Amino acid sequence: MSYSDWSKALQEEILHSPAYRLAYEDIDLLADDDLRPVRLQLELMKPERALQEQGINSTVVVFGSARTLSLQEAKQRLEQAEQACVADPDNPATQKALNVAIRQHRQAGYYEQAREFATLVSKRFQQEKRRDFVVITGGGPGIMEAANLGAFEAEARSIGLNITLPHEQKPNPFITPELAFRFHYFAIRKMHFLMRAKALVAFPGGFGTFDELFEALTLIQTRKMQRVPVVLFGAEFWRRAVDFDFLIAEGVIASEDRDLFAFVETAEQAVRVLHDFYQGKPPE
Repeated sequence: MSYSDWSKALQEEILHSPAYRLAYEDIDLLADDDLRPVRLQLELMKPERALQEQGINSTVVVFGSARTLSLQEAKQRLEQAEQACVADPDNPATQKALNVAIRQHRQAGYYEQAREFATLVSKRFQQEKRRDFVVITGGGPGIMEAANLGAFEAEARSIGLNITLPHEQKPNPFITPELAFRFHYFAIRKMHFLMRAKALVAFPGGFGTFDELFEALTLIQTRKMQRVPVVLFGAEFWRRAVDFDFLIAEGVIASEDRDLFAFVETAEQAVRVLHDFYQGKPPE
């Protein structure tokens, strides 16, 4: 091997060495445990820069189950389950599937209310290119999809905050592309939910919905966050899932804490709660 070929081979080895990578291009470096503070900062800054560039002044957060189906899909599943029961009436599995389909069909009303609420609030506050009460969701299916769809149908912007999970979550197709973000850290994602929030709307859901709702209520209760209207769709669900009167009676929350949220059944009622709270004016 000539000196030229030899020196060139050595140079190529250097150029392909991990040590020679630019620090911000070194994925292995950024993945190290001691670089966690940098990753946290990046997850905070990237969406924040995009929201500023898009002129997003305030948001309304919509929480709820990722498992809630649209009325059309729920109706289709119910019809299929009913047909299966007719064909095999003595099969416990088909009866169980029918019970699930009946419940999903009943809960589909929440999908339609989330969709309508997002349409109403988006038309009202974005019709003149304003960026107030921009709908923000977790960006997934179910209630999240319904809210993003409602804003989409109003030809308005909406935000989706996806997160990496073992069962990979995909963004629903109705998020504004420039406002679709993906997170690794739940903590930073939660910060972005609340940093611009001027209202929170919670539909029936599971662990994630309860986690996000009660964290927000705790921040408001302890005055770490300014008071905003908190709306719970479906009084029957919430009163059965959480016995607020029992918590008050036991003295673990104060009676005035019950005033931190309002129950509603329809999109129009939810908009009215927001309207009354802000006295018909855009949030400061």
